[in-house]
Amino acid sequence: MPPEPRPSKIRTVIVDDEPLARSNLAVLLRHDPDIEIVRECGSGAEALAEIRSAKPDLVFLDVQMPECDGFDVLELLGPDLPPAVVFVTAYDQYALRAFETGALDYLLKPFDNARFDLALDRAKQRITRSRELPRKLERLAIKGTGQVSFVKVSEIDWIEAADYYACLHVGPKSHLLRRSMSELEQELDPDVFCRIHRSSIVNLDRVRGLKLSEDGEYEVLLDNGARLRLSRRYRKQLQSRMGVRDAGMYNGTP
Repeated sequence: MPPEPRPSKIRTVIVDDEPLARSNLAVLLRHDPDIEIVRECGSGAEALAEIRSAKPDLVFLDVQMPECDGFDVLELLGPDLPPAVVFVTAYDQYALRAFETGALDYLLKPFDNARFDLALDRAKQRITRSRELPRKLERLAIKGTGQVSFVKVSEIDWIEAADYYACLHVGPKSHLLRRSMSELEQELDPDVFCRIHRSSIVNLDRVRGLKLSEDGEYEVLLDNGARLRLSRRYRKQLQSRMGVRDAGMYNGTP
């Protein structure tokens, strides 16, 4: 039998405005034969252009950078988000926000080799799973007591974060799935599903409108009558996906 083909290398981008920090990460990554460093970027704007063109598997991303920080990069990437993003920073106060925006791990400087290896191993596992998945996820398996049921992805109206689970709203029914929102966001078809809040993902085919609430924030209105809060962080992404102009979103005429 012919030998099995070797898996392709993990294409990696390093983003940090400090040359020494980029160099240190590059040295650690070059010890791993599975890694291919495709670019080192010194700014968020440079990273955006490189990630969109090179489509890497893995990005090590600094948080604090002038003009365009790490969170801006993830927000502006939208559906072009790589399979694995690891934040690298000297500030621990951004950890929760990093995970909410879809980061896989959060390396706090200074870190030792063991902690770096753990983050890299997690990234490799995530990337392997993403390569094994079909191009478009068609169904999700829901494990119950003594049985497994399947939900067609096309039938999901919206998804809600529920502690360590994701709650799938399908018509009048709901199903608990032990998956994180960031994992589902990566696997769902970005042409159909859109993150609108750290705790909500909607099926764009179910969206019938946007409404400005009394507190000045927007709500997403679904066909089934559900009203979901639209976070400012995800507003631009939804605007683009729904073809809504900036002026309409900000002057109260959605």
